[in-house]
Amino acid sequence: MPISPLDYRYGRDEAKEIWSREGRHARLLEVERALIWAHSKMGRVSPEDYDAIADIADPGIVTADRVDELERETRHDIMALTKAMAEAAGDSGWCIHLGATSNDNVDSADALQIRDSIILQRTSICSLILSLCEISEREKATVMLGRTHGQAAVPITFGLKVAVWVDEFRRHLERLDEITPRCITGKFLGAVGTGAAQGDRALELQGLILQELGLEVPVATTQVVGRDRYIEWVGWMANVATSIEKVLQEVRNLQRTEIAEVAEAFDSEKQVGSSTMAHKKNPITAENACGLARIVRSMIIPSFENALLWHERDLANSSSERFTLSHSMILLDDIMAKCEKVVSGMTVDSERMMANIESQGGLIMAEKIMLELVDRGMPRDQAHEELRKASINAIEGSMGLEEACKQVPAITELIDEDGLSSMFDPSSHLGSSEEIVETAIAIARERCS
Repeated sequence: MPISPLDYRYGRDEAKEIWSREGRHARLLEVERALIWAHSKMGRVSPEDYDAIADIADPGIVTADRVDELERETRHDIMALTKAMAEAAGDSGWCIHLGATSNDNVDSADALQIRDSIILQRTSICSLILSLCEISEREKATVMLGRTHGQAAVPITFGLKVAVWVDEFRRHLERLDEITPRCITGKFLGAVGTGAAQGDRALELQGLILQELGLEVPVATTQVVGRDRYIEWVGWMANVATSIEKVLQEVRNLQRTEIAEVAEAFDSEKQVGSSTMAHKKNPITAENACGLARIVRSMIIPSFENALLWHERDLANSSSERFTLSHSMILLDDIMAKCEKVVSGMTVDSERMMANIESQGGLIMAEKIMLELVDRGMPRDQAHEELRKASINAIEGSMGLEEACKQVPAITELIDEDGLSSMFDPSSHLGSSEEIVETAIAIARERCS
């Protein structure tokens, strides 16, 4: 009976496969195979024995079900795995798990899962970045209200807003590339990290195993690889989840009825917004992803605590990591896909954006006029005060800022009426917006290439 929403509601199959029972089992078998392969390369195991082990290191032969049966007897998951492999290997089973401790296998299998997860994550984040680049480029001249403190500020372009997102996710991509070697590190130096059970050539053996698996080799470990590695990866996922929620929260805010500048796609033929309010078109995908992002962020706390093991190792981290690593990855993969779906399908209403600008009665151009007064000789503090008072008069007198400014002698002495009128075009106060957009897009596309 499915209980976890991951079983029936959230997550893509590509991500779930990596962290599924079967996916983990296959990688544990692969690690045990690589151990015997390394022993064979160093002459401790015959090629024939290795071939026998390689043949049975197959989830179709050594099944997860059989391992589970043996675990119910042994109450030890890796011992159950090695027993099941030995059953299938016959006389060649003598060398299975030779010189290893359980966490050599577990941590190296985890590293394989993390490696495969990162490959998928890199593809997903590049796809999201490139989708955002297209939107930013398309909308680089689309003027809208900039908002600070929830209030109208000065003009911005929607393309610049999206370019900020582009650059943030580009930084996440750079972080992922940087942390990958640290996060895909295995280990094979036995019970307390000395390598004593593997003999004088323990470091060589470990190097061969991890090279065969495509994993990084640690400098020093206890019985486990340092959990700072997992903290770094889960922290990266929490960071990306936060950026996604920030983007989708902005989409949701811009979809508010009173703003209505951007909207998540809605299937008008079949989709239902509310069970009672038939008119509703809710941003449900964005809301769904925002909620899941909070779960991903929450995984960072137990990840920190999982690093606090007694001496060279205890088992307090094991059960927790079955949630923190798998659930963080599967949910982040889900929300990255949902974020791309939202942004690539959203509508952008430039006419509504302009209407919202016009509703401000020119107030958003106060900064431009203030700066023009300074350029014409008025002290900056005085210019600010003149525009502050003119803005208050405009609001209280239900008039536009242009009309209010025409009633201020200090302003009209420096700027005539025609000159004043020309300053109320919002597209004239966008600064370097387009250049910023083009630069952000170029850097991001280069990084994803």
